[in-house]
Amino acid sequence: MFGMRLRIALAEKEIKYEYKEEDLWNKSPLLLQMNPIHKKIPVLIHNGKPICESLIGVEYIEEVWKDKSPLLPSDPYERAQARFWGDYIDKKLYDTSRKIYTTTGDEQEAGKKDFIEILKVLEGALGEKPYFGGDNFGFGDIALIGFYCRFHAYEIYGNFSIKAECPKLVAWGKRCMQRDSVAKTLPDQHKILEFIQMLRQKLGVE
Repeated sequence: MFGMRLRIALAEKEIKYEYKEEDLWNKSPLLLQMNPIHKKIPVLIHNGKPICESLIGVEYIEEVWKDKSPLLPSDPYERAQARFWGDYIDKKLYDTSRKIYTTTGDEQEAGKKDFIEILKVLEGALGEKPYFGGDNFGFGDIALIGFYCRFHAYEIYGNFSIKAECPKLVAWGKRCMQRDSVAKTLPDQHKILEFIQMLRQKLGVE
């Protein structure tokens, strides 16, 4: 979901780029050279220089190609709010959501409860707006939308309904999926389910 952010931002800006897949169990020399600190994806390489961390990469894309389809609002306060929610998503959602499919019993139940609470906070931030930034798709949406393709897997392994808990957030996800930049980037939810099943086997959860 982190790599998807850069691809969606580049697609929104209509920037052509070369895309390289990375095997995270056997990291390439290029990845280790370009991101020696975290050794993680995604890495945006522009003019031979690496930009690491996905939301920093999205901001970089916004700054370099600022004349095309703005992803951050022009108002400083609204821009700060967009960054706040991006940061909230980064700090809260991934580790909590992983507990739904990497743990069992009480730990899984606690993870599911925390995950639903985080989604409800995000749904509150969305409110009645079509997108997190208002009428325009942008930074906050890009920060969150990569998780949407995992909703089905979360529901299967957590045995709950995200639509029942957060209907506005699910409607937002469907709205985002109508955009080419999102629809062509997010993988099929059933493929994600297969991937998570494989991950659970690797971790010995099933």
